[in-house]
Amino acid sequence: MNSRGISAVPGLSVGHAHCETARTGVTLIIPHEPAVMAVEVRGGGPGTRETDALNPINLVDRAHGLALAGGSVFGLAAGDELVLLLSAMGRGLAMGDGLPPVPVVPAAILFDITNGGDKGWGMDPPYRRLTREAFAAAGQNDGHGAIGAGFGARAGSRAGGIGSVSRVLDDGHIVGALMAANSFGEIYGDAPPGDGEVEMPKLAGHRRFGRENTIIGAVATNAPLTRAQALRVAMMAQGGLTRAVRPIHTPFDGDCIFAISTAAEGLTPVDNVQLITIGTVAADLVAAAVRQAVGLY
Repeated sequence: MNSRGISAVPGLSVGHAHCETARTGVTLIIPHEPAVMAVEVRGGGPGTRETDALNPINLVDRAHGLALAGGSVFGLAAGDELVLLLSAMGRGLAMGDGLPPVPVVPAAILFDITNGGDKGWGMDPPYRRLTREAFAAAGQNDGHGAIGAGFGARAGSRAGGIGSVSRVLDDGHIVGALMAANSFGEIYGDAPPGDGEVEMPKLAGHRRFGRENTIIGAVATNAPLTRAQALRVAMMAQGGLTRAVRPIHTPFDGDCIFAISTAAEGLTPVDNVQLITIGTVAADLVAAAVRQAVGLY
């Protein structure tokens, strides 16, 4: 594993920011050039922005940034702010003379509204401000634990957080994963039990367990992928959650994993055998990242 986390993937920067008062935060994953991106959503309560644009059957073939945030629906403003920041830098789809470029920026959120922080923000939630701070911090070390989108998270019985890991493949390509762990289910340091009681620690104390969950994150590689291949990697990467979390993909979670390829346009895509390796390692890294997020790795 690489200590630099997902930012060890060439052509990718990560930025985090959080608010201690509101106990929430934002994490940005920003490719240096437009990148192939796909997404797989398996949880029953997702909160997302622009994910339909990533479907391989649709028009847009590359995206310009990814925003992950706490705050439930309020946190989706992180994606709006990242659009403005990237457009101001001249990044996005060219619209013609005198018109601002239009960045494609998907986003996903987790629910940390009831974590004890001060959410009395009225008409001014902190997510736009936090996005600006995370954008300014992009390019620094990834970090892990209670930072960024995972700052106010809780995963099963443990404090949640961010995990970010990477690995160099035998062919020299790099695969990384960054996850914000806020799961309904318990996260295990080893394989979850295969039988016996299904632990649901978030039910304790009659908490509003149906609204306090979700694991969101991304896997990335500098190997050249088509959009369909990126979707397959995202699908395979979801398997990493089943190796570390039980129960997973519940009606109360919005589990969402993006897959990103930072390879330049025009390169020959990987073959199916290489794709299997990338997807399998991505799943390995997802499991490691969610464990790291809660201090088990």
